Amino acid sequence: MNKLNFLENLWKWFLTHGIKIISILIAAAVVDWILKIIITKFIKNRIKENISEERKKKKAATLIGTFYGTINFIIWAVAILMILSELGINITPILASLGIVGLAVGMAAKDIIADFISGIFILLEGQYYIGDEVKIGDIEGKVKEITLRRTILKDKDNMLHFIPNSQIKIVARKAEEAKE
Repeated sequence: MNKLNFLENLWKWFLTHGIKIISILIAAAVVDWILKIIITKFIKNRIKENISEERKKKKAATLIGTFYGTINFIIWAVAILMILSELGINITPILASLGIVGLAVGMAAKDIIADFISGIFILLEGQYYIGDEVKIGDIEGKVKEITLRRTILKDKDNMLHFIPNSQIKIVARKAEEAKE
C-alpha cells in the first residue's frame, strides 16, 4: 500500500510540476532556437558593406557568436530560475543576492566593464573577426574567439593568448584582409 501511495503522489507531482518543468525546458529551447535564427538573419541582412564575401562571413560569424552567446545565457538563466521556482525554491533571495552581487561587481570591476565596452566597439567597428590574422600589441596570431570580454589569439607556436579587450590599444590586420 505504501508503494502505491508513493506512485500516486509521484504521478500527482508530475502532473502539477513535472509537466510545467518540461514545458519550461521546451519553451526555452524553442525560444533559443528561434532567436538564433532571427539573430543570424538580422546580422547577415545588415552586412551590406562593400567587402569580400569572406570578410562578410567572418563578420557575420563573429557578431552572431557574440550576440547569440549573450542571449543564450539569459534565456537559460531565466529558465533555471523558473524551474527552481516550480520546485518550490523561493528565488526571491537568489534574485536579491544576484542584485547585490551585481552591484558590488559593477562597482569593483571597472576593468570588466571597460572590457565589455571595448569589446562592443571592436565588434561595431569591425576591427577584426574570427579567423583573421592580426597583431595585437606584440602578439601575432589568428583570432580564435571574440567575446565582449576578451579576444583569444592562436600564434604560430599553437599558443593561445587571452587578451582582455580593454587592453587592446593597437591592432594590425593583414592588408589583403583589410580591403574594404
